[in-house]
Amino acid sequence: MADPTKLMLDDLSQRYADMAISNAYLRLYANDARFGRTFASIHERLNGHFEAINDRAETTGHYWADASREMLSLAKEVDDVLQSLKRAGVDVRLTKSYAEAIRNCRSWLVRSGGSAVPDDFEQITIVKYEPILFRPDTEIKLKKPSGRNQLQLIGEGSYAKVFAFTDPDYDKKFAVKRAKNNLDARDLFRFRQEFEILKRLSFPYVVEVYQYDETFNEYKMEYCESTLRDYIKKRNSDLPFSSRKRIALQFLYGMNYIHSKNLLHRDISLQNVLIKTFGAGAVLVKLSDFGLVKDRNSEYTRTKTEMRGTIRDPLLVSFKEYDICNEIYSIGVVLSYIFTGREALMSGTDSPSKIVRKCTAHDVADRYQSVRELIGDVEKLEATPTDAPA
Repeated sequence: MADPTKLMLDDLSQRYADMAISNAYLRLYANDARFGRTFASIHERLNGHFEAINDRAETTGHYWADASREMLSLAKEVDDVLQSLKRAGVDVRLTKSYAEAIRNCRSWLVRSGGSAVPDDFEQITIVKYEPILFRPDTEIKLKKPSGRNQLQLIGEGSYAKVFAFTDPDYDKKFAVKRAKNNLDARDLFRFRQEFEILKRLSFPYVVEVYQYDETFNEYKMEYCESTLRDYIKKRNSDLPFSSRKRIALQFLYGMNYIHSKNLLHRDISLQNVLIKTFGAGAVLVKLSDFGLVKDRNSEYTRTKTEMRGTIRDPLLVSFKEYDICNEIYSIGVVLSYIFTGREALMSGTDSPSKIVRKCTAHDVADRYQSVRELIGDVEKLEATPTDAPA
């Protein structure tokens, strides 16, 4: 025999399956696969009525007859949905301000002839960017500070500024990368694309991103204390080769990962490789700044793409033709700095120098053909054991 509760819940979900609901409201309930459309539909229609009532209160003082009946029906629909879910053991709450707004509207709405808005009517505060219906058993309440956090500028490039702030919810420092106001449509597209690509990557040696804000064209990201250039520059005289080797391998593991995702970074530099530091001197390398990334599965790159990137392979004629062999050149420049702390390319006969020379060979056929191949040679480098926890 069919379960009556299951049938009731199925009917409830199905009732809203074909309703037209805007993405602006669906996104607020994206985490609730079963009842998200139900909640989004109710939320959108309530907002439509509340906005109209607010407007009529300031103008004619009269709410139309059809709209009055629709609002009263919607109020009953909200009651029915909440009661049905409660009987099924699903605890759903309507935020207090909206419950009060519905109760107040019921006190003066009538079904015929339209409704006179009371003289003492108080404007309803419209909630657009957070849910008004929620399930306490599947949510956790986070404290939210009033206003925006104070941002501290920590970096700036051609296309964006990077700020740091401490989130009071976590008592933890995060970074915010914000697009500059003068970006053209193409560069702003690339900025948003950078976030979307980073969002789908998950690897210890690639910086994490968390949330994009359309209003400010910015996104939150993992905070890293230093760039590779600054980290090594400050410690160059005391940094043992064993630590340099571990940093180099973390960097290469990250590059190998993004190449495995059919991506080419195209802007590898000493500034775009970040260092996250931990207690006792331990570090994690984090690849960042994917604004020039090339998705080899994408057709977006234009025929006349301008040459960009901090480290440019002298053999590269067209940025559109950029490939792994050109990325290997940039990787070699970074490895040379990791091994020596100097920005001049290594030219000796020792093993690290041979690796760098192979990365930057004047004939691309003589270069490493993959980062995986390069990793194999770096892993073979001899390093004196040390307690330095890089």
